[in-house]
Amino acid sequence: MRRIVIAVALVAAAAVIFIVGRGLGAEPLRVSSTGARYAVTVVVDRPTTGRVSVEVQVTSGDADTVAVSAVMPDMGHSTPELTARETAPGRFVADGELFPMSGAWEVSIRLDGPAGEEVLTVNALVTG
Repeated sequence: MRRIVIAVALVAAAAVIFIVGRGLGAEPLRVSSTGARYAVTVVVDRPTTGRVSVEVQVTSGDADTVAVSAVMPDMGHSTPELTARETAPGRFVADGELFPMSGAWEVSIRLDGPAGEEVLTVNALVTG
């Protein structure tokens, strides 16, 4: 009987750690990057696998179009580019499946406008 109680307690503890760990790992991501033509702040409310919303705030430069994609260098994975829609002047949002698995990703932001095209990169740690 004692072994059953210990086993149940261990399973319950593992479930709590799993649930709490998933919640902690999905904290909002907010990172900035500056290039020669543009500067951006990238916000991902829930950096997790599956469908995400990525907001790109152009803080310097005048971008007409913005697109995002991701690469996981350690695993050799990459994702197709997601075209962002302009929601306000200098604010763009891209929705879609950007991170197919957990891990360290490099997010590329491709901007194009009167100053020309530039690709900026930020890092993202994706959980669950």
